[in-house]
Amino acid sequence: MEDRWDYAKAAAFEGPLGECVYGSRLLGSDPFLVLHGGGNTSVKAPFRDITGRAIDALYVKGSGWDLATIEAPGFTPLPIDRLQDLLALDRLSDPDMMRELSAARLDPAAPQPSVETLLHAFLPHTAVQHSHADVIVTLTNLGDGEGRIREVFGGDVLVVPYIMPGFDLARLVVEIWHEQHHDGAIGMVLLNHGLFTFGNTTEAAYGRHVELISRAEEWLDARAPVAPARDQAALPPAVPVALAQLRNHISATAGKPMIMARHTDAAAARFVGRSDLESLATRGPLTPDHVIRTKRFPMVGADVDAYVDAYRSYFEENRHRARTELTMLDPAPRVVVDRELGLLTVGETAKASRVAADIYQHTMAVLERCEDHLGGYVALEAGHLFDCEYWDLEQAKLRRSGRPPEFAGMVAVVTGAASGIGRACASALLSRGCAVVGLDRDGAVVGTFDGPAWLGIAVDVTDGPAQQAALEAGVERFGGIDIVVSAAGVFGEAQPVGELDEGRWRATMSVNADAVATLFAAVHPFLACSPVGGRVVVIASKNVAAPGRGAAAYSASKAAVTQLARVAALEWADDNIRVNLVHPDGVFDTGLWDEGLIAARAAAYGLSEAEYRTRNLLSAEVTSAAVARVVAELCGDAFAATTGAQIPVDGGNERVV
Repeated sequence: MEDRWDYAKAAAFEGPLGECVYGSRLLGSDPFLVLHGGGNTSVKAPFRDITGRAIDALYVKGSGWDLATIEAPGFTPLPIDRLQDLLALDRLSDPDMMRELSAARLDPAAPQPSVETLLHAFLPHTAVQHSHADVIVTLTNLGDGEGRIREVFGGDVLVVPYIMPGFDLARLVVEIWHEQHHDGAIGMVLLNHGLFTFGNTTEAAYGRHVELISRAEEWLDARAPVAPARDQAALPPAVPVALAQLRNHISATAGKPMIMARHTDAAAARFVGRSDLESLATRGPLTPDHVIRTKRFPMVGADVDAYVDAYRSYFEENRHRARTELTMLDPAPRVVVDRELGLLTVGETAKASRVAADIYQHTMAVLERCEDHLGGYVALEAGHLFDCEYWDLEQAKLRRSGRPPEFAGMVAVVTGAASGIGRACASALLSRGCAVVGLDRDGAVVGTFDGPAWLGIAVDVTDGPAQQAALEAGVERFGGIDIVVSAAGVFGEAQPVGELDEGRWRATMSVNADAVATLFAAVHPFLACSPVGGRVVVIASKNVAAPGRGAAAYSASKAAVTQLARVAALEWADDNIRVNLVHPDGVFDTGLWDEGLIAARAAAYGLSEAEYRTRNLLSAEVTSAAVARVVAELCGDAFAATTGAQIPVDGGNERVV
């Protein structure tokens, strides 16, 4: 493990808490130590209350903060004497413990403290760092995990058998500390869980983390060298509709639309090609807290019904372990390994799917290393995994999470997404929880938005094969298509009908009508197997009902695409696909308009530019965002019984009204 402590950078963080922030970021930014909110850290330092009184306090990582980016407000201050009182109890349920910890916060605005707070409070050291390092769980997920830990570290670490995090773990550590601790101990390994190191400063605790992880790496490298996967060929493309159908089945099982991402890199290809795939993949996770993200094990192959039956059996066999009545979580897989499809990861959002992918990428490497070189991978028994999956605290967290965003788990394709109405539509859908594939001939579309829910692809919609390839890339990334917003369009140069240039006419028709027809033919198979029913919105124009002088090509192309959408509404209703249109007018913050065109059109009507911008009954200036809000509503449940509709967003036009 590389020691990344930089004294110059650390000096910018003031005091013990600042140093803890810096050390926490070092730990959290290494995915081989910590993944997606895992791990925790703490430091003991005085807290000064409003009267100026200094209170001996523990600052511990708060719930909801990621170590990689944590700041000082992400640590919760608690009075150490109160924590010691709680540790002295004979028993304490985890919900009661968390209630007491919440009440004990010295700053009521601080986040809820870590479930491992009492363990941090007990350890008689100023600073503590805790990770779920890959090399540590590799050692502990072997037939004799404790023996391997002793072989690697000798007496330099305490070894704690697996037990659920919380009060019981803290009390067990108290017992083991008195049995095993000596002055030379620099860390503690929790079997099937992770590594704790401690010291008088965060720098010392981090340095001990580096030392112990490095020793584990050296031991493993000597006995279990990792073969590079780069020579393994990546898997070929899958049949896109088959992916969408599998996503549909998984979503139906989950009772909600799900994002399903495909991973075909060399490491995934090697893993799914193993002869022992089914046996190895179904042993269990690296550490029990992964079951919240990945379930107990992946679905091997594509038999969703068989996976669900197995999950129901697992639930029934273990539900007696709970202290209260349980409601079964949805039984849909979160990870799929298939010899042809590769690695698929499933989540309620694109972010959740990516988290599952990150976890399982690390899991595959550990599974192979243990199985091929170290005598075999052995995970915890099913009961322990069930306890974590149906933990009181996790159940309470689910109850507090509230309703998901409106379009969570859905996938949209938006054309013309780099600017104007298309960009605004993509933004509106993203803000409501949708994953979005944005298409535009402008290469800037790739970076128009950030985050796992965005895939921008530079493509000319008039290139049918390229547009088809872009759609298939979106299906590989998110699993299917539920929503289509056709917003790409051009206005073209104003010309009287008697002076029409055939090339300009064809160019306008090609973008505004022909490309949409090609798009419709390509997306129909995906929309037909959407788990929520397909939703299509076409951005047409006020010019359909009220054409303007000099706009023959534009007006005709928008009339053509309107008829196309109406026919699609008729034909696709049997597939539970609804198709609607929006007719904007005077949306001047789009690529269709520039100052010269606005001036020319205003002059043609004998208006000033300001008057031309608000030439409607409401004297309103229509914006891309206003159009996008209507589009988003059309894609939502409020319009579930509407298809073939044409909605003006034009401030009111006398010729239309």
